[in-house]
Amino acid sequence: MTYFVDSIQQAVSELGGKVANARAERGWSLQQLADRSGLSPAAIHKIEKSGMTPTIASLMKLAAALGKSVSYFIAESEPLRPVTHIKRAERQRLFTSKQGLTLENISGRYGPFFVAGAEAFVEPRADSGPEPMSHPGEELVVILEGSMRFVVGEQPFELAEGDSLHFRTTLPHSWANPSDQPARAVWLAIRSS
Repeated sequence: MTYFVDSIQQAVSELGGKVANARAERGWSLQQLADRSGLSPAAIHKIEKSGMTPTIASLMKLAAALGKSVSYFIAESEPLRPVTHIKRAERQRLFTSKQGLTLENISGRYGPFFVAGAEAFVEPRADSGPEPMSHPGEELVVILEGSMRFVVGEQPFELAEGDSLHFRTTLPHSWANPSDQPARAVWLAIRSS
């Protein structure tokens, strides 16, 4: 019984940090998350600082706004592992809100590592949407098949098979597959320390 109580307490104590990390991954302010979730910035701040445990309804609103499942916030932490080995057949799909983009996890999770990676499959004519993205960290993309177009800051980059692009994600950026052929890439996200 003590194990379950300790496990619940650990999950609750880590919940605020998971909300803060998910918000930081998107580069959102407290107000931006508040606008998207319907919660007040003060309530989100208290949740992130573990000064308040959210109701299930509030947690569902935060999860929906951040594009995460509720289980992401309450799952027990895995023990930190210095090595992660993922077999191709065991890759998990990663959540993305972008249409025409499929991501398969090829790395360990943030936490013990500063880098998370995916093999990206980009459908013909898919793009990141009308608004450029901006968030803390860096990205490194290597095109394995096909071609992609990135705009970082206001500078366009045309990437063909074998090309790579490494950039700071605090710069407004967007991507597109402008061709009629699918593209495949290794996409690494490096979090800021």
